[in-house]
Amino acid sequence: MAKEDYYELLGVAKGATEEELKKAYRKKAVLHHPDKNPGDKASEEMFKKISEAYEVLKDPDKRAAYDRYGHAAFQGPGGTAGRGGGGMSGAGGFHDPFDIFREVFGQGAARGGGGGIFDEMFGGGREGSRDGEDLRYDLELTLEEAARGVEKEISFRRQATCERCAGSGAEPGSKRVTCPTCRGAGQIRRSGGIIVFTQTCPTCGGAGKKVEKPCTACRGEGRVNSNTKLNVRIPAGVDTGSRLRSSGNGAAGGAGGQAGDLYIVLTVKEHELFERQGDDLFCEMPIKFTLATLGGTIEIPTLSGKASLKIPAGTQSGTTFRLRDKGMPNIRTARPGDQLVRMHVEVPSSLTAEQRKLLEEFGRVSGDASEPTSRSFFEKAKKFF
Repeated sequence: MAKEDYYELLGVAKGATEEELKKAYRKKAVLHHPDKNPGDKASEEMFKKISEAYEVLKDPDKRAAYDRYGHAAFQGPGGTAGRGGGGMSGAGGFHDPFDIFREVFGQGAARGGGGGIFDEMFGGGREGSRDGEDLRYDLELTLEEAARGVEKEISFRRQATCERCAGSGAEPGSKRVTCPTCRGAGQIRRSGGIIVFTQTCPTCGGAGKKVEKPCTACRGEGRVNSNTKLNVRIPAGVDTGSRLRSSGNGAAGGAGGQAGDLYIVLTVKEHELFERQGDDLFCEMPIKFTLATLGGTIEIPTLSGKASLKIPAGTQSGTTFRLRDKGMPNIRTARPGDQLVRMHVEVPSSLTAEQRKLLEEFGRVSGDASEPTSRSFFEKAKKFF
């Protein structure tokens, strides 16, 4: 029988990041762990499958081989598991699926191991806990702010831990009791003739426990909507699309679960003067044709102030000069890029009588009237017509 696609098993896209893979595996592993589903062979088999999928996709080399060849990448001659055999079939060299589970959830996350994250989810700690959601905040910066780095105060709305019940969902003085519907199993069975269906208990949501008296502030949810302010430090060199992660500042977890993270997605506004390309900045500088002809020194605007630039005599329109270290700082190395300045020679659109007379004299002295350049150009251009 054909093996199931590893990405589909974990419920992620083919381009999923390492963190997305880990998060997807964690959710699936919690759902299908044998200790959560005692005697359920289907859940145990699914737990093995998703552990096998995560073992392959978390390893860059194995993932690259799988993306290229599929399951055949791990099959030896005759269709047997290659590279060492043993462990789970189909992707040679696999370990016990509980080793993968320990890697993601901590050393205590195994059958009867006790302690750590696993206990909080499977009965050793607070029953019914669930992790909070990750949140996104879009923040716009100016190019100057992106260049020097800045601290911003942001305000956003999220679900925070209920202060009255400290996130437990139970009214102070109350406690959690065994769910009367499923009697602590977390699941209920329904019979449909010869077929028996198992589903999550609708009363306790699969926790096996329910609060005796729900908290009056959060109605048993363990969290409430709250306006939150947060100071965020933006490092120098960020660009549009950069993401900052603020750990634990997403939505609070329910019933003592772990809080999600806040992701701040940055957008750098377009600048009226500079165009950014990587760590370099580009700008266009208009100069008088007399300066381009005679040469001289001009002041160039930069993000850090003004800089002097020497213009050689005879500079043509379109000539580009480089100002070293006047660009954007690299976000990893802090080393600044350069600023590239493209010259645009301005030709006067109107002349006074004296200016015209002087230019005509300049043209005569320069030999422009004899048209040698024009004649030469048209001689060369004949072959194209």
